[in-house]
Amino acid sequence: MVKKIICFGEMLWDVFPKESIAGGAPMNVALHLHHLGLDVKMISKIGDDKPGRKLLTFTEKYGLSQDLIQVDKEFPTGSVLVNDGDKENIKYEIVKPVAWDHIQWNQQIDRECRIADALIFGSLAAREVESRETLFKMLDTPALKILDINLRPPFYTADLLDKLLTKADILKINEDELTLLANFYDLPNQMDAALEKLSELFSFELVCITLGSKGAAIYQDGEIINHPGYPVEVKDTVGSGDAFLAGFIYKYLGKESLEKTLDFACALGALVATFNGGTPQYQAEDIRTIMEI
Repeated sequence: MVKKIICFGEMLWDVFPKESIAGGAPMNVALHLHHLGLDVKMISKIGDDKPGRKLLTFTEKYGLSQDLIQVDKEFPTGSVLVNDGDKENIKYEIVKPVAWDHIQWNQQIDRECRIADALIFGSLAAREVESRETLFKMLDTPALKILDINLRPPFYTADLLDKLLTKADILKINEDELTLLANFYDLPNQMDAALEKLSELFSFELVCITLGSKGAAIYQDGEIINHPGYPVEVKDTVGSGDAFLAGFIYKYLGKESLEKTLDFACALGALVATFNGGTPQYQAEDIRTIMEI
């Protein structure tokens, strides 16, 4: 049976000096999961404006359901202003307030969340009260809850992170985010020990950590599984972590072993890095080709 997935949060435009690129981690994950054949719905909100209509056209091109994407008459479609003049120190301004800060709870969301197999969410879309309240109502369901923590200063607090981590069954983080959590929760310096303590604090099924060019790892029940990643010619890393998470969810919900799950996730993340942009079109054989490297 095809698994039903809900992705909650921001869909927006990354506005570079020369172009705008559709993005937002939850939307990227949703697009990849849909591409992999899962039944995915995106819960978000856009403005009643040209950028919002362009986002709908963009997601329609990929075939992603728009049933749960709301339209706001007051607030604009989300955007991130990107200053990439210094390639070694790219600066981002995540604009606020925007439409996805005001996702409203309704009966359709309630119904869809109660039949979902998994809910995927992050911390950024919980920065404002209205979307945060909707998210926590969503999380009061029996679905598997996957937190892609996606920390973006200054849009989180220790209290918010504590509440989100408490709700999660699976945590996905990167090295920098583990360092931040280590400061909040007094975690050990060594990665394996830090993941173990974090899992004990919040009773996670597992923790998945991405390590950039060094691959990724999964911690579960006192054991850690490492993957060195796949060496590819990188065009850009935008969306690679989102692709990794989609690949992980796809295989994990398919009851594959953790080793095979991690291998597939690393391959999909590496494949996306060989393209420009975070949501390229690709075929199953493209992923297999990466796995043969």
